[in-house]
Order: sequence, then structure tokens, then C-alpha cells
Amino acid sequence: MQISKNKQYQFLFFFILSINIILNGGNSNLAIQLNFILIGSLYLFCLKDKNYRIHLKNFYNYNKNSIFFYLLFLFFLIFQLIPLPEYTLTFFSPEKYKLINLIGNINYSSISLSPSNSFFQILNFTSLLLIVLICKMTLYNERHKYRFYIFLSFVGFISSILAVILYLYGNPDLFFYKNSYYKNSSTGFFINRTVFSVFLLFCLISCLELLKYYEINPKSKKRDYFFLKIYIRLFVIFITIGIITSFSRIGNFLLLITILFYFLNEVFFSKVRNNSFIIIIILIVLFDLLILGLYFGSFQIIDRFYFLKEEISVISDGINSMSRFDIAKFAFKEFKNFIFFGYGIGSFEYIFQLKFINPSSLFANHAHSDIIEFFGEVGLIGVSLFLLSIVKFFLLIKNYNFISYLILTYLITILLFDFSLHIPIIQFLFIIFLIINKKSYGSL
Repeated sequence: MQISKNKQYQFLFFFILSINIILNGGNSNLAIQLNFILIGSLYLFCLKDKNYRIHLKNFYNYNKNSIFFYLLFLFFLIFQLIPLPEYTLTFFSPEKYKLINLIGNINYSSISLSPSNSFFQILNFTSLLLIVLICKMTLYNERHKYRFYIFLSFVGFISSILAVILYLYGNPDLFFYKNSYYKNSSTGFFINRTVFSVFLLFCLISCLELLKYYEINPKSKKRDYFFLKIYIRLFVIFITIGIITSFSRIGNFLLLITILFYFLNEVFFSKVRNNSFIIIIILIVLFDLLILGLYFGSFQIIDRFYFLKEEISVISDGINSMSRFDIAKFAFKEFKNFIFFGYGIGSFEYIFQLKFINPSSLFANHAHSDIIEFFGEVGLIGVSLFLLSIVKFFLLIKNYNFISYLILTYLITILLFDFSLHIPIIQFLFIIFLIINKKSYGSL
């Protein structure tokens, strides 16, 4: 059977996403380089197709200003890397000037506190722009959207099975894959359980959207679709178990939000009542509660949805007992110290170790609040350029549908209380879902 050219491009795109998933969500400098090479190669490969070039041209004409400001944002990140004469730092980064004076006489220094990490983050943010362009060229209609949902549902199913099996065996290390961080949680290919649960939430949305589509699509009465619906329901079960056994508070809180959103939408806002889908939603809730009730007790049912518990706990002395709220407060303080030009994208880990001189080997490489960390790393100027590049999308009401509102709820929650948005695969999924679920395909 001959595969169409469009499918070939899409399958290559899915393959790149799969590599990210296997390699801890692409969360390493080596993986970021690999992402940039693969995504850049796919982008150039897509440009060979005449129809794709037309799609890209239409997108560019529709979003010139957004692309312009995003390129300015990338140039700003590059500017953070440029070695500047010491005296100019008194203007661009007075705090950095104070720090280098403590070290000794340094003639040139960049704004970024960690130029190497900043370089890799520039590659990552460039990859994000290429992801947008690739999506506009290859995933441009409803059929392509559901093809992507099938891919993500299947990958989420496989990841969940592997994660639960490893969890039941105590999460042993396998070959190059080190799984020594969370012995009592499901993490799958991911080191962090919260990132794993957020990834599975996107997979769960894919499954639920497929089930909705197959219930209302006249073609779903075909034999092939009948069995496909059974498989998708099976995927939902295992993906839900994966989220539950991750024991991530924020992940399970967002699971509850997801089920609530879908239930309310079907009951009160959907134009066509889909009783079969409503039953599936109710069964997920009952299954969730039964699993927890039988195996983890009633206290854990309440505790896992109380995701702010660790963030607002009593602040203790010493770095070893710092709460997440302490770290977020530290990040906000450093944002004020580097308010205009930031301290360099990807430099939070460095500034944390620099300001907390402690013999302990423990340290924080993220602020547990993505929005505060991002503000501190790029400053007000960088944030302004970034917001100007995406404001058009968020201001156009015609871009929004049910999935958009759900994804934006995820986005706000993670920005305020978590760090998952720093992980490349999570960034990619947010972008892809917002793009393919627009009511208007013409705009960003």
C-alpha cells in the first residue's frame, strides 16, 4: 500500500515527537540539540513541497507581526549571550556587574549567568517556531487532527503500560534508563512524575476527542470503527491508571478538572447530547475513585487533589527543607534584581546555586512556578517581546473552542504552580493542541 506524501511528512513528525517522549521529554541539552536538528531537517524537507510552501506563505501573510516579534524575542535571547564590556553591564545588568566584581577583574561578560544553557534554550525556542510552521503545513484539516489524536492516544497507552509495570516492580533501572527518582510512582519514560502525568493528560484528551468523534460520525458504524472505539476505551483506562499512579497532585487535580470540563460541556453546552460519551465520563470517575478507594484509602483520595499542600507548607530553615513556595519567592526576588534584561534564559539553576552557598548537594533547577522563572530569566523586555508575538492568537475569540479553554486552564495552572512547561515535549503539545483546535485555521 502506497503512503501519500502528506502522511509521510506527518509520520516523520510523529516519529520526532516519539523520540522526545522516549528521551525524558527532550529535557536535556543533548536532546534539545537533537530536536533542533530533526525538526529543522523536517521543516526544510517540507519546504520542498509546493503545496506546503503555499500554506506557509498564507500563514506568514496572516501573521507577519507575530512572527516579527517572535524573531525579535529570539534576537533578544542571543543578545543575552553576547560578551559585553564590563562598564556596559552597569546599565544592562547592574546585579550581574556586582557579582562579577566579587569574582575579580573581568573585562567582558554576558548578561546571561549561564551562557551554555542559554544557547541550548535558544535552539529550543527556535524549534518551537519551527513546530508552529510544520503544523501549519502538515496538520491543516480535521482529518489530520484526528490522525494526530490517534498517534498520541497510542503512545500514551504504551507509556502508561510501561510505567505501571515498572511501578509494580519498584521502578528498577533498565540499561541506560535510570529510574531511581520515584520508586513509588509511575513515571514511564520520564524522570519526573508530574511531567509524566501532564503528558498523559494530553493523551487522555486525544482519546476522549476520538470517542466523541466516532460517536457522532456516520462512518463510525463501520466494523473497523467499532473495534477502534473499543481500543480507544482501553487506552482511556490505562492512561487514567497511569495518571493516578503517578501520584502527582497537580496531575490528578488537572485530571479532575478535565473530567469536570467534559461532563459540563456535554450536559449543558453541547448542541447534540451524546449519552454514550457521558456514560464513559461517569465510568472514568467511578473507576478512578474505586481504584483509589480500594488500594490507597480515602485519605489519599482527598490528599492527591490538594495540590497546593506542599507549596504553602511552613517555611523551614536551611536549603534542605525549603518549600516550593520558598523557591518561588526566591525566583521573584531575583526577577526584581534583574528586572529589565533578566539573568539569562535557562540560568535559574545557576543563580540558585550562586545565591545559596551551601555544602549540601541538593539544589533547585527550577522555580516551581514557570511564569516567575520565565520573567526572571528574560526580564520585562524579553517577556514583552514574547507576549507581543502571541497576543494576536489569544485576543481572537474565533480561535477558541472547548479544547482551547481546557488547554488554557492547564496552561494557567502550570504557569503558576509547576515547572512542566520548561520540558520540550510539554511545550510542543501545548503549541500543537492550540493550533489544531482553532476554529479558524488561517491565523496563529
